Amino acid sequence: MDKVMRLVSENGLVLFSKSSCCLCYALKILFQEIGATPTVHELDQDPEGREMERAVMRLGCKAPVPAVFIGGKLVGSTNEVMSLHLSGELIPLLRPYKSISI
Repeated sequence: MDKVMRLVSENGLVLFSKSSCCLCYALKILFQEIGATPTVHELDQDPEGREMERAVMRLGCKAPVPAVFIGGKLVGSTNEVMSLHLSGELIPLLRPYKSISI
């Protein structure tokens, strides 16, 4: 859990992902389209990936990937991020962390 907490505290926008996950890919495309640059951690390519998956779930995410953190706080998975985007709340959340270019 320490590694996950350190990673999310060091960056404004963090995405825990797996390279084969289609929902993770959808979030990467969303962030790219709105001009955000997340720090992406591919858990299936990290030797500590399984431990990190468990840590993400202990922090409250229902599924280990995709898991999005903004400003060190768990936002959630695809549903939560898409809901924020559709309601117009995602971009204002990202602006303070300069993770967005618009």
